[in-house]
Amino acid sequence: MSITQQYLLDSYRARLHGEPGPPAPGRHDLGLLREVRDRRRFRAVIAGRPAHGRLRRALTHRLRSLARRARPRAL
Repeated sequence: MSITQQYLLDSYRARLHGEPGPPAPGRHDLGLLREVRDRRRFRAVIAGRPAHGRLRRALTHRLRSLARRARPRAL
């Protein structure tokens, strides 16, 4: 059963019982992503790491190390 079918079935059952319908699928996705991001930032701060910019810094470090390896060495 797909998410849409389950949503329609739940909506139908809620209407039969006079209850409010369930939220539409995907309605709270952005809020969930924000909570995950905030939790990761909080854990980083507690662990003593920078709270943001870690991915960019790691990629920059990796690219610079690869560029150093690719340079030809003088004999």
